[in-house]
Amino acid sequence: MRGHIIKGREVWDGEGQWPVFDPARGEVFDAVPQARPEVVEQAVAAAVEAGREWARVSTLERVRLLFRYKAVLEEHFEELAALVTHQHGKTLEEARGEVRRGLEVVDFACGAATHIQGRTLPNVGGQVDQLWYRQPVGVVACITPFNFPVMIPLWMVPLAVVMGNTVVLKPSERTPLGAVRLAELALEAGIPAGVINVVHGDGRVVNQLVEHPAVAAVSFVGSAAIARRVYETAAQAGKRVQAAGGAKNHLVVMPDADWAQAVPAVINSAFGNAGERCLAGSVVVAVGEAYRPLLDQVVEAARRLKVGPGDEPGVDVGPLIRAEHRDRVCGYIAQGEREGARVVLDGRPGYLERPGFFLGPTILDAVTPSSAVGREEIFGPVLSVMQAESLEEALRIIEANPYGNMAAIFTQSGRAARRFREGVQCGMVGVNVGVAQPLAYYPFSGWRESFFGDLHLHGPDGVEFYTRKKVVVERW
Repeated sequence: MRGHIIKGREVWDGEGQWPVFDPARGEVFDAVPQARPEVVEQAVAAAVEAGREWARVSTLERVRLLFRYKAVLEEHFEELAALVTHQHGKTLEEARGEVRRGLEVVDFACGAATHIQGRTLPNVGGQVDQLWYRQPVGVVACITPFNFPVMIPLWMVPLAVVMGNTVVLKPSERTPLGAVRLAELALEAGIPAGVINVVHGDGRVVNQLVEHPAVAAVSFVGSAAIARRVYETAAQAGKRVQAAGGAKNHLVVMPDADWAQAVPAVINSAFGNAGERCLAGSVVVAVGEAYRPLLDQVVEAARRLKVGPGDEPGVDVGPLIRAEHRDRVCGYIAQGEREGARVVLDGRPGYLERPGFFLGPTILDAVTPSSAVGREEIFGPVLSVMQAESLEEALRIIEANPYGNMAAIFTQSGRAARRFREGVQCGMVGVNVGVAQPLAYYPFSGWRESFFGDLHLHGPDGVEFYTRKKVVVERW
């Protein structure tokens, strides 16, 4: 069993355990303790205590330590990727991509000496100088989801600590081992004990962290309903909060799309990571004459995908995270049928009886925007197909959905691409790109029900979120 990490030590104290599964085989291979309230208090107290010294460490020294951390993470790159596959189930290639995307944020955070600079206006009037500079906000609670157990902690923790904050990281109880290993490697790199702490548990631990008076800021990624609740609770207590929630991402395919480009992009967007990602293209909207060739080619391409354990070569789609989650996704497929959708590719036969939590790629045709499969986040390898007579109708379909995380268009028309880019009500937009994930130097910019708060994850928004400005007016 792996314990909590508090003040540089592993702590096994808890009220019960959370099993850690290998989803590809349906077997428990590890466990973590459920933190009691006293354990959470210890973690926050450790972060408060460490923060008194850490905030006084020079920016350059914090950057040097982060460079060492980056080097240690690179040395353990394959270990981290294998750990992601083991506890989540995604293919090893996808796991490597996850770790690399996380390390890109560490790269960005290593530029803190530039990012953290303030501004001065000398002799603003009557021998008065004015300046502002950044200071850390204090203790940050980082609450991360199961689907990217290494990447999303790396989106938050390095940027928070290099700005002078300390962290209590609460990973998903389903995939907690990546967070433990990241904390251990931080200690190996020389980051002081107590700067990064890890506690395990469920919603009770989340609530205690969000409500704790010593926690100054909350970074959260999870479902839409919990994101809203975290945002409301933290904001009501006067804390800073960024809460990324759910998504229902639409891929619009125009009649003039380059099929050799569009079809693989749709397949990767819909079925990569077994659909368990907030940037998954879960609805494809075929405009006009694009419908028939798109449906035929997408079904044929999805049928060729290989489903299996993520650590086996040649696998395209790994398992879902748990049996109950797979049952939930299958429930959506059945509901879609009841609501009039047509199952043109069924991923259920042959997979529900085998060991592990597998579900094959599934495609539903004739889906309506008001149906459950057309409106709600499914978070599995299920693609819904809709039709629109025009680009304007496609835009209206997207706007009618409450989420606003990502949308993409496939076209060879600059005019159509520009109309889509400017008119779509989403924070991240792809043009002939099926997964419009920003690099670390830009914010992860969800809109509407996909994000609650003002400052997004990583990029310049992350710098703003983890620091506060102090303005000084002085006359000598």
